[in-house]
Amino acid sequence: MRCSLFAITMAFALTACSNGSESGTELQLAEESTDAYSAEEPPVRESGSATSTGEAGDIPVSVPQIAYSYQYGFRLPASEIAKMQRAHVELCEKRGPEICRVLNMDNSGGEGDYATGMLNIEVAAPQARAFGEQLAKAVDSNGGSQIATSISGEDLSKRIVDTEARLRSRSLLSQRLTELLRTKKGSVAELVEAERAVTQVNEEIDQARGWLKEMRGRVAFSKILINYQSAAPGSGGFSRPIREAFTGIASTLGSSIGAAITFLAVTLPWILVLCLGIYLRRRFKAPDRTFWGHRIEVAASSDD
Repeated sequence: MRCSLFAITMAFALTACSNGSESGTELQLAEESTDAYSAEEPPVRESGSATSTGEAGDIPVSVPQIAYSYQYGFRLPASEIAKMQRAHVELCEKRGPEICRVLNMDNSGGEGDYATGMLNIEVAAPQARAFGEQLAKAVDSNGGSQIATSISGEDLSKRIVDTEARLRSRSLLSQRLTELLRTKKGSVAELVEAERAVTQVNEEIDQARGWLKEMRGRVAFSKILINYQSAAPGSGGFSRPIREAFTGIASTLGSSIGAAITFLAVTLPWILVLCLGIYLRRRFKAPDRTFWGHRIEVAASSDD
């Protein structure tokens, strides 16, 4: 039993030094080290990544695990963007959180006739494409139009299968080490090392389960990103410069008044100081002196 405990600990040390991906040699080493335990209790296999044909010796057929993402672009009048966003949110919420979830919504009123908006939602993968068609119909009924469509997918099959294999091997190793710790066979150093190995293996198991949950969630729910924008003002034409000039009058006038107020606020204290100095100079200067201090010469009388 002491030899078995040492062999299991060494097997874990070898696997812990490897990278995050599960290689064939590493998986074989972990499975060989746990043959005695797996003969008594078969391992629990994760479902959802592969299916078998049911006959002995057949190679399992991997089911594609693809995470889809959809993007839609709609053009609407600026005043209708917020209203359409609320309509799309209500369309999602009516299906419940098990089918559709709102993740993020943004709306920018902009200036004049231009405005933008964004809505980010998740929809159950089997209903995602049909839901996108309903979004487009709602926009058409409110005088808008669809201007962009994009569908992208990421195949997560290999990552899911590799993570499941890693999870199975770590689960077997954790069960074997736990059993050896329970029997308390071996030296104190070996038991301490095995306990550390169990702790690290359990951390890897929790991490692998988190990866599986995240990837399966991406496969089960498709992301839909909806962009809204209003029609930009038409370019060219006789009236465009006139329209732009009238639009800029308020901004130009406001900037001028603001600059005048700023100038007055900066110079007013100095103007007050200058006025005070002039007053004091005129008040206390000598009668025979000018404002600048020069003596006033009195002209001689013509009779003299």
